[in-house]
Amino acid sequence: MTARIIDGKAIAAELRARVADEVARVKRDHELTPGLAVVLVGHDPASEVYVRSKHTQTQSAGMASFEHKLPEDVSQADLLALIARLNRDPMVHGILVQLPLPKSLHTETIINAIDPAKDVDGLHPNNAGRLAGGLAALSPCTPLGCIILTKSVHASLEGMNAIVIGRSNLVGRPLVQLLLNENATVTIAHSRSRDLPKLCAQADLVYAAVGRPEMVRGDWLKPGATVIDVGINRIPVPGGKPKLIGDVAFQEALNVAGAITPVPGGVGQMTVACLLVNTLRAACAIAGLPAPAV
Repeated sequence: MTARIIDGKAIAAELRARVADEVARVKRDHELTPGLAVVLVGHDPASEVYVRSKHTQTQSAGMASFEHKLPEDVSQADLLALIARLNRDPMVHGILVQLPLPKSLHTETIINAIDPAKDVDGLHPNNAGRLAGGLAALSPCTPLGCIILTKSVHASLEGMNAIVIGRSNLVGRPLVQLLLNENATVTIAHSRSRDLPKLCAQADLVYAAVGRPEMVRGDWLKPGATVIDVGINRIPVPGGKPKLIGDVAFQEALNVAGAITPVPGGVGQMTVACLLVNTLRAACAIAGLPAPAV
């Protein structure tokens, strides 16, 4: 068998189009323009590319985009002061501080300073706690994208066995909560789990988010499983650009899985699209409007 390739680029484009339609509607009916503020500290090339993509896609969706680029040596007090201003700004409905931050800054303090209602990264303890409690919350964008990609293959995840490999606060832990909300049966594993191949072999849904190139092998998978590869690993290529590969041995998995996301072209495409979704949802909630149909 050859697995179906889940086209994250196409699914993300469709989602962005739906967001743009809803943004046009709330502008027309409620004179509300959702606004996203992105804060970038320093000059990390990968982060700068990502921030440019967010700016372009935010504007393409009809939203207001506010970029704040700060020097590497910005003080924590100055960064917190900026966040406080964005919290008060009625034109800003979503605030995202690009991670990772320089080591001189305390990431947890910065995240906790963001108004939970504007926390479109879904990392504030209030949102994490609500998500863990099965309540409505702004969810981290990458896990949300993983669920949407999975649902492009399975209309319902109810009763399916899922394994999440990776326990980060950004992906693994919130993804577990989202899967539980879909009534899946979830195992959370990580690089130190015992007999990881055996755990994977029992899973209908495999989410690899451990940050190790090609850690998940094809013969670990249950035949016909859906595999969502969150990993983005840059592998040096002599004399050329680094190669991007995932946490799953893609060519091996093609011969076993029923469906799989590629790297690149899979989960990464969904993250910014889901950021737009969260910004639109936050804008509507702050304005007291019904949740948008996205």
